[in-house]
Amino acid sequence: MSTHWRLPRGVDELLPPRAWDLEILRRRVLDVFVAWGFDYVDPPLIEYLDALLVGSGEDLDLQTLKVVDQVSGRQLGVRADMTSQAVRIDAHSIITDGVQRLCYAGPVVFASPQNSQDSRVPLKAGAEIFGAPSLVADAEVIALMLEVMRIAEIQQPVLLLGHMGIYRNLVADLIDAKILRSEDQQELFKRIQRKGESDILNLLGNSKQAQMMAALPNLMGDASALDEARRVLAKASTPVHEALDELATLANIITIHQADVDLRIDVSELSGYGYHNGPVFAVYHPQHGQALAQGGRYDGVGKVFGRARPATGFDLSLKQLLGANSTPEPVYFAPHVGEEERTGLLVAVAQLREQGFRVVVALSVDEVPPSNCAGRLENQSGHWQVVT
Repeated sequence: MSTHWRLPRGVDELLPPRAWDLEILRRRVLDVFVAWGFDYVDPPLIEYLDALLVGSGEDLDLQTLKVVDQVSGRQLGVRADMTSQAVRIDAHSIITDGVQRLCYAGPVVFASPQNSQDSRVPLKAGAEIFGAPSLVADAEVIALMLEVMRIAEIQQPVLLLGHMGIYRNLVADLIDAKILRSEDQQELFKRIQRKGESDILNLLGNSKQAQMMAALPNLMGDASALDEARRVLAKASTPVHEALDELATLANIITIHQADVDLRIDVSELSGYGYHNGPVFAVYHPQHGQALAQGGRYDGVGKVFGRARPATGFDLSLKQLLGANSTPEPVYFAPHVGEEERTGLLVAVAQLREQGFRVVVALSVDEVPPSNCAGRLENQSGHWQVVT
């Protein structure tokens, strides 16, 4: 039996009416980005592999489909992320010494599904700010991220804040104290992600530095979690406390300007560990198992392109934001008629379409109105009228 019609596992397609719903959502999100002063860019789906993996971790490398370019003989990658492309554009394609705001929307491809429910071809949208080192830029990105949630009708989203500098500097302290071997960093990262305090201590021992690292997964909650973090990490190095101060300042800015947001702190939030090096943030909702949007600061990643600029931004999967329910948009139906009536009918059809209505013109007398038909054009005393 032929199976040519089957799609690869994890590869999906959207059909009417959800395909159009997704396109409308994409346009609305881009309208918000542009209204906030971001310039739209459209990077290519494939690039040289080394450019696509700039600043990324092992996970993105494994998720990137790779092919050999028949023209140059170099390895190409099908993008699994668009942030590195925005970095390249800022550093090389649109060079400015000032602040640059870029946004994008397009498909990415994952080499394998992240879980059984995920699409391997999500439609991503995102926004990035380059050249702005202050926390005000991070707060702006977070405000934009929350505005996208609003126009996508996500009710009462939960905003999660963390800071990559806390974990990174604790790791550096452990290595300096010869408590953690460089080759064990990946294992420690996995144990932090699993939030297993005993697993962390089994790897690091029971020193004061190890206990501080093991406490990270429990330092989460409302804004008061920052006070607990300062107490638990009191003996940590100065860079750890500087990161905590930045996190507290950012939380305060958000609380002032986004007073209705449900703000949560997670000191062990490590999303984007491959390249984020400052504040990180994500939006969650109880009805969705994964983050609806996430991002953070990644200063200096553009160095490989010759410009190590401050940078912060976020992205999201538009398919994930798409509501569960869709209703086909109603259409009007124009019957098949003879040539003597056709000119007048087509004039009426054109007028309806100019007014924003959808009109299906029958191609034969046998064609029946579609299931979402809201009205039919009928010739009444020489004038075509819509009859519902």
